Amino acid sequence: MERPFGMVFALLRRFTRFSAPETAPIPFGAGALDCTVADTAQSPLHRAEVSVRDAAGQEVVHGQTDPHGRFATTLAPGKYSLALSADGFRPVLRTVTCAEGAATSLGTVAMETAPAPAMPAPGAWRIDPDHTAVRFIARHIGLAEVHGRFNRFEGTLWIAEDVEHSRLDVVIDTASIDTGVAQRDEHLRSAEFLDVAHYPYMQFTSERFVHRGGSRWTVQGVLNLHGVSRNIALDTRYLGIGTGIMGETRTACSASTELHREDFTLDWRSMLRRGIAMIGATIRVELDIQAVPQQAPAV
Repeated sequence: MERPFGMVFALLRRFTRFSAPETAPIPFGAGALDCTVADTAQSPLHRAEVSVRDAAGQEVVHGQTDPHGRFATTLAPGKYSLALSADGFRPVLRTVTCAEGAATSLGTVAMETAPAPAMPAPGAWRIDPDHTAVRFIARHIGLAEVHGRFNRFEGTLWIAEDVEHSRLDVVIDTASIDTGVAQRDEHLRSAEFLDVAHYPYMQFTSERFVHRGGSRWTVQGVLNLHGVSRNIALDTRYLGIGTGIMGETRTACSASTELHREDFTLDWRSMLRRGIAMIGATIRVELDIQAVPQQAPAV
């Protein structure tokens, strides 16, 4: 009977030895800091933003929590402020002191759900071009980024009683492209790129608003560009309701998406063969939108 018991004991020792978590060594002259971020139900929050600032207010570390809600870093000894933020939750601020050679843990930090921002009233809202930006970012010869914008556009947002059934329609004047370099803009307007003579407008028409939680939405729809229609999705953050300088009600959001040039028959491979490598194959589009009720003046 002793032999089986001894074997079981040995196996337990081996299991304990190999299953014990290994802790990374703390670098010489530094301290370690960790925390776990969760919601009020103690469920871990993945990708919560973590910003660590020193006593002078300078950010020294910025990161996100892992799928288990955990964040860990090493820091020079001293006092720090730790700012936690996650979409749909109230920000949390903690102070902590890191000591050399020591591991400091804040334990589990529970974040409270933030109140949902008020939604726009049902009805038609006109996009205000003076307080709206349509920007794009593309690679230049595979190296630096080219930043540009479209200066002329108009659009309407129809808010439904059930917000997920709302609609968005935006028309952009392609000739209004502006990268800050006149020669480059003329090239982009040419038949080799936007071909504004044949396609003077691009248009986005939404088909569905999908709530992803908190202030996050996905606006699904169709973009017509260069004579081709493609389904795209705008990753959208709703920013709420505000009051303008003349007392008008305003609503705002930011949105982004990535376009692939070949989806719209802009053949970048053909351009490369001809030595035209000005703009990369993918283009990131960023929108900052403000809208006012259809009858309200824009100021």
